[in-house]
Amino acid sequence: MFPTELVVIPAIFLGLPWIILHYVTRWKTAATLTVDDEAMLDELYHLARRLDERLDTVERLVSADNPDFSPTRIMHDREADNAPLRELERMRQTKERIPR
Repeated sequence: MFPTELVVIPAIFLGLPWIILHYVTRWKTAATLTVDDEAMLDELYHLARRLDERLDTVERLVSADNPDFSPTRIMHDREADNAPLRELERMRQTKERIPR
């Protein structure tokens, strides 16, 4: 019969480290953002800012016509909503200063 030690020992000392290193390498390469990804995120950020400004305009128009209207989304003039938005803006500006 075929001894099991000839299969188990190479599997432990060759196969297991190979599998671990293979997936560690895959994990490291998948976790990075490419330049295209960063450009797309920046474009989406600017688009979201423009849409937010448009929604502010629509809400101002609706509230002028209907005094009972009260928006339920994040408001630009409430301090509780501004703190996270300021933090995002600060992080974005810091990232823009870092040369690539």
